[in-house]
Amino acid sequence: MAYKAPIDEKELIKQLQNEKTAHKAFETLLHTYSEPVYWQIRRMVTSHDDANDIVQNVFIKAWNNLHNFRGDAKLSTWLFKIAVNESINFLNKEKNRMQNTIGDNDDESALLKNLAADEFFDGDALQIELQEAIARLPEKQRLVFNMRYYDEMKYEDMSEVLGTSIGALKASYHHAVKKITEMLTS
Repeated sequence: MAYKAPIDEKELIKQLQNEKTAHKAFETLLHTYSEPVYWQIRRMVTSHDDANDIVQNVFIKAWNNLHNFRGDAKLSTWLFKIAVNESINFLNKEKNRMQNTIGDNDDESALLKNLAADEFFDGDALQIELQEAIARLPEKQRLVFNMRYYDEMKYEDMSEVLGTSIGALKASYHHAVKKITEMLTS
């Protein structure tokens, strides 16, 4: 389902940038965006606990950088961009940690292990197969697929979040769908 903010973002931005209303406005921001940001992160890192930690980091970073928000993009796009960057940073740190501790450089198997061990994942067999197929995608394709398929994010918004051309995003999504289809039908 595409995410539609139930608030007037321009008004919320004004309130966030006013010292007298900033704290209350930030509560509104948290209430409005914490769940969609969580699910964006969760589909990237697969662990509930890690996703919660990253969500906290996203909103701390947003609070600390509100003065830098110019309003060129939507507030939701800005938050999703922070979420994507924080998730990628986390995944890179995890990859380095895994390589340094056990020499495992197989991101796919780590994602699959996390998925299988996650007590918060209650999908049926087909859902598990789909999640495993998604986990096998290269990181960029996995990210694009999740944003388009699960979040129904427009390519224009994805382009702002990821800093990638719309054509490249469409190609990534097409390749991801093709790979997932091949994995599910083989």
